[in-house]
Amino acid sequence: MKLLEGKTAIIFGVANKRSIAWAIAQTLHNAGARLALTYQGERIEENVRELAGTLKDPIILPCDVTKDYEIEQVFQDLSHSFEKLDILVHCVAFARKEELERDFHHTTREGFRIALDVSAYSLPAITKRALPLMEKKGGSVFALTYLGGYLVVPHYNVMGVAKAALETSIRYLAYELGESKIRVNGISAGPVNTLAARGITGFTKMLDVYRERSPLKRNISAAEVADTGLFLASDLSKGITGEIIYVDAGYHITGT
Repeated sequence: MKLLEGKTAIIFGVANKRSIAWAIAQTLHNAGARLALTYQGERIEENVRELAGTLKDPIILPCDVTKDYEIEQVFQDLSHSFEKLDILVHCVAFARKEELERDFHHTTREGFRIALDVSAYSLPAITKRALPLMEKKGGSVFALTYLGGYLVVPHYNVMGVAKAALETSIRYLAYELGESKIRVNGISAGPVNTLAARGITGFTKMLDVYRERSPLKRNISAAEVADTGLFLASDLSKGITGEIIYVDAGYHITGT
């Protein structure tokens, strides 16, 4: 029997075949889970539907996480296909390009609001709507974060602030939802060569630094992040909640 046989999962944030979210989707699917994927906008829809064609009986739903009525509609539609929801995966993050190119003290009020809304508030927003489906038997919620939410990473700027808010949200949700047997955790991944990551100034240098300074002397892959996602999604992690698990070849333990 596969590790997630009979389980259901929804993944927010699949954009293209190189994204960590897609690696997680493939891994959960291969472990037996039935998947629902969301997309934002027509430009992304074509990519997501093409990728979903490789999955068994997927559900594809539109969702802009900055709009409460779209989140409500996602879970309303999902309830027609899933009697329960076992796994919720948050892979959503965004900051305007200009906010990552200039110094942090030049961050605009609107740029700050957008980054925090999309990247952090979206986790409690979607978890709240998922509860009617998850409270029946409990389950697992996990989100992608990054070391820049804990330590300063040049050019990560307002995304670092957003990830800090996301990680704190993980802990508060874990505390509140524990009695419902819902676990909430985060995966702090090292840099992975995705399309989104390439938008960060100096990303290529970041890969070199991780390779040089991490204890394992290499970069990590999206598949390795997905394997940790499988662990958190499964009953193997049933005693773990409120944690941030680092998948970064050990880089976060090193000093300067």
